[in-house]
Amino acid sequence: MAVLGSGSGGNATVLECGNTRLLVDAGLSAKQLTHRLTLLGIDPDSLTGILLTHEHSDHARGVDVLLRKRSIPVYANAMTKEALQWGMKSEVQWKVFHTGQDFELEQFTVHPFPIPHDAAEPVGFTLTAASTKFGLVTDVGYVTQAMRMHLREADALFVESNYDEELLEADTKRPWSTKQRIASRHGHLSNTQAGELIADVGCERLAHVVLGHLSGDCNCPNVATRTVSGLLKDGGLGQVNVFCAKQDAPTEWVEFGQNYRGSLLEKLTGELCQDELF
Repeated sequence: MAVLGSGSGGNATVLECGNTRLLVDAGLSAKQLTHRLTLLGIDPDSLTGILLTHEHSDHARGVDVLLRKRSIPVYANAMTKEALQWGMKSEVQWKVFHTGQDFELEQFTVHPFPIPHDAAEPVGFTLTAASTKFGLVTDVGYVTQAMRMHLREADALFVESNYDEELLEADTKRPWSTKQRIASRHGHLSNTQAGELIADVGCERLAHVVLGHLSGDCNCPNVATRTVSGLLKDGGLGQVNVFCAKQDAPTEWVEFGQNYRGSLLEKLTGELCQDELF
């Protein structure tokens, strides 16, 4: 997994398993999407498909231009497709899924589940390949039982961590009505809400957590990481690697799953053997 960019300026995440490469959301410009994929060693033409969480421009604006010269299937539910298709100039290969129903996408089993947000039919995703599970939720107003249920037993998570409560309250750029909307049930998750969710669904398998969609004014990576890591440590999950996605640059690749756990165990065992030699 790698996050190409995350924030109010655009969101996109790439997943790779074997020869299957999926782009989850395409909210950056087509130019930036192709540039950042190339930085990660991915030919944009090799993408297997694009998954869309919802139709807002910071999650879907790059689709149209990206597909002008490419034939990449776009997976969305009916309401998201309807909200987007009339503005598209490209001939999009729509693959309509039903929210709440699994579907197979080459090596992945994809499960789209409903989330609360002010969009037509927003979803989060879990993607499972063999025994490895990844979960993603972004643009979420509040944590639901469905989210908790679907995100359990994941090896890695991408979770929105939009604002710090104190920084939002102290912000002078936003009117009170906007602050209320951000913190409402139709807005975004705070660092504390994100941390509590992850601590609730996390288990010993959870290796990596990426925090995304950070506000540029009402949050910062150090605050978000410290808050979430503290809540995870309190919940007995101090081993989890927590880091923040950036808006202006992709993250590095993050490996996780059964092969990752096996390699890590082999490395640790080798280190123990070396220690015994001395």
